[in-house]
Amino acid sequence: MKKVLLSGLLLLLLSSVACSLGTSGTSTTSETEARPLITGAIPDQDPQKLQRQYTKLATYLETELDVPVEYKPVTDYAAAVTAFKVGDLDLVWFGGLTGVQARLQVPGAQAIAQREVDEKFHSVFVSNRKSGITPFGSIADLKQLKGHTLTFGSESSTSGRLMPQYFLQQAGLKLEDFKGEVGFSGDHDKTIKLVEAGTYDIGAVNEKVWVKRVGSKEIDLDKVQVIWRSPAYYDYHWMIHPQVKQRYGPDFVKKVQDAFLKLDSNVPEQKEILELLEANKFISTENSNYAQIEAIGRKIGKIK
Repeated sequence: MKKVLLSGLLLLLLSSVACSLGTSGTSTTSETEARPLITGAIPDQDPQKLQRQYTKLATYLETELDVPVEYKPVTDYAAAVTAFKVGDLDLVWFGGLTGVQARLQVPGAQAIAQREVDEKFHSVFVSNRKSGITPFGSIADLKQLKGHTLTFGSESSTSGRLMPQYFLQQAGLKLEDFKGEVGFSGDHDKTIKLVEAGTYDIGAVNEKVWVKRVGSKEIDLDKVQVIWRSPAYYDYHWMIHPQVKQRYGPDFVKKVQDAFLKLDSNVPEQKEILELLEANKFISTENSNYAQIEAIGRKIGKIK
């Protein structure tokens, strides 16, 4: 009788443990499936504008990818690189330089999409009209900026620092040739406002931001003007972390890329997203497209 009772209790105990393990396994799988894809972007413009555009994009991606998607803002360019490196951000809109910096620290990271304009991107130098500088066309003419005050955007900005400094070097100018200490405003909108106010004679700016702010009449063109447009170079792109393959499956990177390439200006909701991102459409890209950015980054000490 005792043996029968003990056997019954043992079976009951084993059954309870099995059920517990089964429930635990289901819960873990459910949590994995529900874990959101975290997106981010370098803060190259006004934070409120960025919040609106990337929240709209997150909603679109959530529908296309069938996983939760969240936008997580960061404080500065370096924070975006660090968050990607440690895995806090899965999908990030980087500039050319920050994208290279991040990718070199995360083996397997891939550049997957860019706007059409990003394969032939331009910086512009803008000046306060009271500085007396008039527009010019060649790299050699950059020499006339010597002795004026200058501000870049972020220290890690491709269009607001890296490439402008590179072109200045091609013209034979060093940062020491400018009056006072060269500034770093933090983003393109701040650069424009500082030059408009006369705090600096000259500023290096992302051309797309300049054009958009002129179109929305946020710039006083009686006070500030474009004096030079740079040659073309590769710049902004979406970079995805390899950890998403373990979380969502080996085909997930392609699925994300396809979601960007699918964005269509003929679809009203998607047209709004493209307009917010200053894009006509997205095209595919790859890591090798940023070899020039990496070489220049190493030359001026922004990549070790």
